[in-house]
Amino acid sequence: QGVINNSVLGYFIGRIYLYLMKVGLSKDKVRFRQHMDNEMAHYACDCWDAESKTSYGWIEIVGCADRSCYDLSCHSRATKVPLVAEKPLKEPKTVNVVQFEPNKGAIGMAYKKDAKLALEYLAVCDECYISDQEKLLSETGEFSFETEGKTFRLTKDMVSVKRFQKTLHVEEIVPNVIEPSFGIGRIMYSIFEHSFRVRQGDEQRTYFSFPATVAPYKCSILPLSQNQDFVPFVHQLSEAMTRLGVSHKVDDSSGSIGRRYARSDEIGVAFGITVDFDTVNKTPHTATLRDRDSMRQIRAEVAELPGIVGDLANGSLTWAEVERKYPIFEGQETSRKE
Repeated sequence: QGVINNSVLGYFIGRIYLYLMKVGLSKDKVRFRQHMDNEMAHYACDCWDAESKTSYGWIEIVGCADRSCYDLSCHSRATKVPLVAEKPLKEPKTVNVVQFEPNKGAIGMAYKKDAKLALEYLAVCDECYISDQEKLLSETGEFSFETEGKTFRLTKDMVSVKRFQKTLHVEEIVPNVIEPSFGIGRIMYSIFEHSFRVRQGDEQRTYFSFPATVAPYKCSILPLSQNQDFVPFVHQLSEAMTRLGVSHKVDDSSGSIGRRYARSDEIGVAFGITVDFDTVNKTPHTATLRDRDSMRQIRAEVAELPGIVGDLANGSLTWAEVERKYPIFEGQETSRKE
């Protein structure tokens, strides 16, 4: 529809949106706002802010500017060197050309030995800049620029704008820049606000619903009690997760399993493994795996669990897929409905 300046800028806006969803922002609390003309940066031809709704209202968290060829064009004018990429064409093509048409005599009369600097500057100007100065010429009768520390003021009798067509065998392209700029602190704050939850029916039970990919701890390992028979299995699970690079914490402190689940939930730990008496007494040795958000549990072999948690944490496995593969476990916390 032409709302966004070009498809490449639209692509980056789309990627920004997907990233914000992946790290845990709420879909209904994210929007994109286009800069108005009076707030657009001087180097941008289009700019969009990703905004997040928080308790402070809507705040900017990502800016995405189309800088077009502003940077290289400025360098070209300053150095008088065309900074372009060349692309050989299979077939010649005819293009429209816009360039300054200087009146060398008038510029020479006005600036004497410095006239060469002005002419070199005019020769490397891009179409966007030329169009802007043409507008000034039409409205005010003059425009100014600075090069090599000298300022030049050109009037209508010194320069005009020429438009013509020419056939190209090699296309010259000035690379453009899309500039996404992320406010990491603001994004993190938004993740905290958007992920904060209260357990239904119990206002004392709060938790952070961080996506597993960004949760600081992916898993808690919880022995059902301080019974020493549980210790070897806790060590086995912890060592396997360390080898797989899965961040985890062992909570073997005193207190009920429900209280320790609640402590893990409060800091946003995504999953919990509980070692219980069935782990010790039955073969194959199994333990329960609990999903933080739904509080649902499955039972699987101890040797399998670190890999399952690793796959859940990197996004290659979903909890729904886990439930389809392993038996649902009704016991411990869930049987008491918390």
